[in-house]
Amino acid sequence: MISDIPADPTAGPGADEPVYVISVAATLAGLHPQTLRQYDRLGLVSPARTSGRNRLYSLRDVVRLRDIQRLTDSGINLSGILRILELENELEILRDRLNDLTRQQHSRALVVWRPDRRRGA
Repeated sequence: MISDIPADPTAGPGADEPVYVISVAATLAGLHPQTLRQYDRLGLVSPARTSGRNRLYSLRDVVRLRDIQRLTDSGINLSGILRILELENELEILRDRLNDLTRQQHSRALVVWRPDRRRGA
């Protein structure tokens, strides 16, 4: 899902940079702006806010909105979608933690050297 975001930072704004006003984000996601407001109220997406309290969406938010729409189209209700998104987030955190632990394990490997005792004896 989030992996659909281009990894090339020179391709435009960063994935987490809030740059899209609600009308543009709605167009990019194929949704009505009122739907984005509802998703914000429900906690499905949390756009950044300007000092004037206007919503600004990032590319990551737009991808999330598309994911929500895809799940809605497959018949899942909004509370179910919220739970799916929470579980996906937990899974990502656990994968990151597992990767960290695996790297630590590899960096702590102990190499034992034993001299060949038969030579000097």
